[in-house]
Amino acid sequence: MATSKVIYQGELRTTATHLASGESILTDAPVDNQGKGEAFSPTDLTATSLAACIITTMGIYAKRENMDVQLEHTELEVTKVMSKEPPRRIAEIHITITFKDKNISEHHKTVLERVAHTCPVAISLHPDLKQVINFVW
Repeated sequence: MATSKVIYQGELRTTATHLASGESILTDAPVDNQGKGEAFSPTDLTATSLAACIITTMGIYAKRENMDVQLEHTELEVTKVMSKEPPRRIAEIHITITFKDKNISEHHKTVLERVAHTCPVAISLHPDLKQVINFVW
């Protein structure tokens, strides 16, 4: 079964629909690549997917292991860096994770950091793509 359907709307814009839920998102080419930059670009979604995967995987692990941590309202700030040399590609993704729960044990911090670096998106991206994850406990 297909996961999504993407329809090109013209003028470098797409609509992507998640088939199971019917939820849609728009993409636009970025301003520095002939687009309007009025929505996430496809490469923005790649970087953002890494952040969403990291916190989701942490949540799954914490729940499964009955960890006494509160991940709600944890904020992940994402910065995507495009390569300066051709071919056009993402060279680096920087993510700063700021936890609201200030009572996380050192052991749980270590485990959650390991989980972050091994989420499915992180291990699916090309090894040349530099992933810089900063944890603000």
